[in-house]
Amino acid sequence: MKLWQKVGSLVLRLFLALFTAGLVLYFSGYSPLTAYKAMIWGAISNWDGIALSLVQATPLIFTGLAVAFANNCGVFNIGAEGQLYLGAMAAAVIGAFIPPLPHFFHLFLALLGGAIFGGLWASIAAWLKVKAEANEVIITIMLNSIGILLCSYLANYVFKAPGPVAQTPEVHASAALNRIGTGTQLSTALLVGLGLIIIIWVVLYRTKLGYEVRIVGANPRAAATAGINVAGMTFVALFISGALAGLGGAGQVLGLHSRFIDGFSPGYGFDGIAVAILGGNSPIGVLFAALLFGLLRAGGMVLDRTTKIPVDFVLIIQAAIILFIAAPNILKFLKGGLKSARTNTKQ
Repeated sequence: MKLWQKVGSLVLRLFLALFTAGLVLYFSGYSPLTAYKAMIWGAISNWDGIALSLVQATPLIFTGLAVAFANNCGVFNIGAEGQLYLGAMAAAVIGAFIPPLPHFFHLFLALLGGAIFGGLWASIAAWLKVKAEANEVIITIMLNSIGILLCSYLANYVFKAPGPVAQTPEVHASAALNRIGTGTQLSTALLVGLGLIIIIWVVLYRTKLGYEVRIVGANPRAAATAGINVAGMTFVALFISGALAGLGGAGQVLGLHSRFIDGFSPGYGFDGIAVAILGGNSPIGVLFAALLFGLLRAGGMVLDRTTKIPVDFVLIIQAAIILFIAAPNILKFLKGGLKSARTNTKQ
């Protein structure tokens, strides 16, 4: 399919998603035009709205990249939520309990800790997939719950700050990401995410590692025949995937909340699945998909403040977008992934 055909198909399916969500709103007694106007205009008409959209899109860039990178290797990582939590907790502990250091060094340690712990958490699924031929979908689902509950325990007991809220102490200023502009919650975590978009694109399409990752994802049997270590690529892909999600959690802690707060994520890891598939598992596609979901989230907040239309309408729009745009690609990926899963793990 040519590029213009792909773009046309995407635009058509997006229109159908918005139209379907509008019908649901209309038959519920609300005006779709009023809702869409409030959401879109409120999210992009001024700097505050744009900043809010970017704040909401930032963690989705990381989790979308995480899922997309694993998908390129034929591994369906739906454990980004748990990896996000582990990365966030690691960054919070390093940022709060290590005494203040030079800003760049302390910040680097906190981000590195988030990436390593997110990657190590994903590596559990990689080890079980390679050594025990376990399905990574089931394993990563289970690891999500374990990781979230583990971090909840740490925030409630081991690293809890004084007070009734389950949270860690505030990170030192030397470990914090700077804010972009005044009066907004937008931080340089966005710049880290944009930098990773470029880095992952270069890795996937301009390096030997990326070539081997994509070959394993396309045909693990052919990759093994060509001398590529399929099991090793699976480990690498899942570790990098987990590290990207962990960095997303670190960015939320160091740039937005200044601490780990129990239950801080409304499902960034799960939304990252839709972002990755909607973006065609391409780093550039992930960026645009994350911005779309960020706009919807920010628009939903404006909708809730300025109209009597339920904010749940935004969830209907997201569900429609996933149904019309992402779901067919998800099913296609799962169908191909299940066929190659046994071959991938036996090499």
